[in-house]
Amino acid sequence: MNARIIQLPRILDARGNLSFAENLNQIPFEIKRTYWLYDVPGGEGRGGHAYRENEEFVIALSGSFDVVLDDGTQKQTFQLNRSYYGLYIPKGIWREMVNFSTNSLALEFGSTPYSQEEYIRDYEEFLKLKRDGKL
Repeated sequence: MNARIIQLPRILDARGNLSFAENLNQIPFEIKRTYWLYDVPGGEGRGGHAYRENEEFVIALSGSFDVVLDDGTQKQTFQLNRSYYGLYIPKGIWREMVNFSTNSLALEFGSTPYSQEEYIRDYEEFLKLKRDGKL
């Protein structure tokens, strides 16, 4: 599946800690889009789609949530609950974000600009594209 957790640099200081992520370094692609999820009610979920070309990097800046990834044959769940870990998600992977804690904040970076055509929102279509080698 090639999805993986990447530990981000941490600069520890009694005044407060700092972490960062850079294009083509900790984030393994050039960032073309940044967005964030917030005010997700506790226990709710987001996602339920795949991307044709977009790669993603997801950080839980606050709180926690699970990211369930599905490559069409296997599923893998990653819990994000530390702001110094990011999850790299390659293109062509179905994703769902679940189990949001109250007041969680998810920061997401994408490798492509926003395009509605980039999304695959039907799971059966996703599976067919995978089977046919088109994804």
